[in-house]
Amino acid sequence: MLRIMAALAVPLLASVALAGCGSSKPAAATAPTTTSNANTSVNATGLFNKTPTVTIPAAKAGSALTVKTLIPGTGPTLAKTDEFLGNYVVYSWDGTSHTLKGSTFSSVPTLFTNPLLPGLQTALAGKQVGSRVLAVIPPKDGFGSTGNTSAGITGTTTLVFVIDVLKAYTGKEAASGTQVSTGGGSLPTVTAPATAGAAPVVKLPASSVKPPTTLQVKTLIKGSGPAIAKGQTAVVQYVGYIWRTGKVFDSSWSRGAVFGFQDGAGQVIPGWDNGLVGQTVGSRVLLVIPSKDGYGANGASQAGITATDTLVFVVDIVGSATTTGIN
Repeated sequence: MLRIMAALAVPLLASVALAGCGSSKPAAATAPTTTSNANTSVNATGLFNKTPTVTIPAAKAGSALTVKTLIPGTGPTLAKTDEFLGNYVVYSWDGTSHTLKGSTFSSVPTLFTNPLLPGLQTALAGKQVGSRVLAVIPPKDGFGSTGNTSAGITGTTTLVFVIDVLKAYTGKEAASGTQVSTGGGSLPTVTAPATAGAAPVVKLPASSVKPPTTLQVKTLIKGSGPAIAKGQTAVVQYVGYIWRTGKVFDSSWSRGAVFGFQDGAGQVIPGWDNGLVGQTVGSRVLLVIPSKDGYGANGASQAGITATDTLVFVVDIVGSATTTGIN
């Protein structure tokens, strides 16, 4: 499965949630307690969607997965396959000490994508949008006995997450704005799918038409939401074609899962970072991306993409998130 990440892989929350590590600031600590009830003594206070104050006892963690709904939500219930925008803070808990490993509360919410860490999957199942969930995850429900060395997680590290669930996605989302074009001419023609929740249909120009040598951006459906700015998290659906073959090489619709990335952060190929900035939520955008703005000289052989291939994407912008809220 190939997605449009610059590194040809989409990090799971298991690694995303720990990618911002480096802080050594500890959580607040209570008086020493016994291991048998240490996990249940973990707590967090504060307002929803604001950085929580996390309290972890000065004791060794227990071996049981411990979950608390600190703030009950009133929104839709998360289905097993749903993805969601959320803010989180995560601590590592080793021995009787604990360390802050990452937080999105001071930056932008992240998209929680499947599969999650097993402990997170269990902790979030059946929770409602608007909930704050605390999960104390022992190694067997986290990274296992091998840990995650790049994040400083050993095979005995317990993880403490506090997660605010902001907005859920079912994977059937699509552009919701007003049709303004279907493309065509020297560009591909894009039509609506026959079935709701499926990818748009793309027809490439005749073989005699050469692909453009510069990035082409065409708004097909104009959304009424806010514009995507660099640094924001964009939530999208997409389908990607290789111009040379006319074949689909990737599609979020076929997986039933939306895709999220931070615009301008180098998390996606340059044609996406440059082509989607300024587009509005609710829009459908046609991107024709020459090799230099795609996978470059290395190509992507596992997807049949050569060093000179031009790529065609249809991208539906179904949501966004900033430091001040979600759309």
